[in-house]
Order: sequence, then structure tokens, then C-alpha cells
Amino acid sequence: MAGHSKWKNIQSRKNAQDAKKGKIFMRHAKNIYTAAKLGGADLTTNNALRTAIDKAKADNMPNDNIERNIKKATGDLDGANYEEITYEGYGPGGVAVIVHALTDNKNRTASEVRHAFKKNGGNLGETGSVSFMFDRKGYIVISNEDGKIDEDELTLDALEAGAEDIQMEDGAYEIFTEPENFQEVVNQLSESGYHIEDSEVTLILQTYNSVSEEDAEKMQTLIETLEDNEDVQDIHHNLEETD
Repeated sequence: MAGHSKWKNIQSRKNAQDAKKGKIFMRHAKNIYTAAKLGGADLTTNNALRTAIDKAKADNMPNDNIERNIKKATGDLDGANYEEITYEGYGPGGVAVIVHALTDNKNRTASEVRHAFKKNGGNLGETGSVSFMFDRKGYIVISNEDGKIDEDELTLDALEAGAEDIQMEDGAYEIFTEPENFQEVVNQLSESGYHIEDSEVTLILQTYNSVSEEDAEKMQTLIETLEDNEDVQDIHHNLEETD
């Protein structure tokens, strides 16, 4: 996993999202809805819901919005039924792309995602066509911009909590876990006094794809088009990032 920082991509994505609060709230609402629908409203037993709420609050989503979506999911309010869908395909230059969506209209979302790929020099593939290039991992970020965290101490704490790898990148520690150990590692590090900057179970790349400048620009347009789709939750790709 060494040599590439996911944290840099996260920072860039967060900065870009600051101007899209309405869409961000909608995506948080869908994440909260799905987590509550699958695991119930009890935060002591539903780790996914607790994580979704923490992320929503970090983006200043009002508590009323959070509670309303939990009630929708548990049947206390009428609302749309959302379904999770994953699309796999290739972007310009053969860049592998995985798109996670949450939608109340599968036909609409599939059509829009397919159109975005086709318009920007890519194409959708079959399930499994690119997912083998990614590993599903727990991912935790602890900021160390002030340099006060002792690396050896944090490494020991993380490994004892169940982490499998830790790296220092761009003023932050990136900690990787197996998905089943993710929440326990988050909990133990938080209890030890570390501030968790970001945490999620996500896809980590195995290899990166370097493409021409022209294809890289087309790929960026594809990403931006998909990000503008309110049904799209996450986009993973193996484009080699350049400074």
C-alpha cells in the first residue's frame, strides 16, 4: 500500500464539496437511511449508522435532518426506499472505475451513469470486471500537522487495537485494518485520546494506471460528471495522481 496517499485525495474532495452543501446533505441523508434500514436505529449496536451520523455532523448537517432520515428508515415516517448499486467500468485510457450509488430509481441511475461513461470516453463493464484490482479495507486518518504525535507510540496503539498497517503521509497517519476490525480500532484509538480526522471502510487500490495528459483530463471530467449526480455516493479509480 505504500507510496500513494489516499488522504491527499480525501482533502481535495472535501474542499471541492464545500460549495455543494445541498448535495452533500442529500448524500449523508441516504447513507444514514441505508445504515438505519439495515442495522436499526440503536447507535450502540449499529456502527455503520454511528459512522454515518459522525460524518454528517462533521459537515454541519442539522440534527433534525439526521433524525428524520433515521425515522424514515425505521418506518416511523413515510419516504422513498433507497437501494445500493455498484457499477464497474473503464474510463479513458483504460482507467478502472467503481461507482457506488444509492437510489430510489435504478433505471434512472443506471442510464445516467452509463451516459456519463460513454460521453467521456469510457464504458461500463460486468460485475467483477475491475473490482479485483481493489482491496476492501478499514481506513482511518489521524492528523499530525503539529507533529506532536509520537509515531512509535501510535503504531503500537494501532497494532494492539487490531490494525494491520500504518503509514505517515502529508502530515497525517493513515491506518489500515481488515473490515471486521475497523470499528474496534476506531473505538480504541478514540478512547486513547487520538483525534480521528476521517474513517471509513473503503476500497484501496492494488495498482495505479498512468495515462496520457489528454486521457487524464477526460477522466477528470468523467469524475466531475459522476460527482454531480446526486445518486452517486463514492467513486474509486486507479488513475495515477500527479502533483
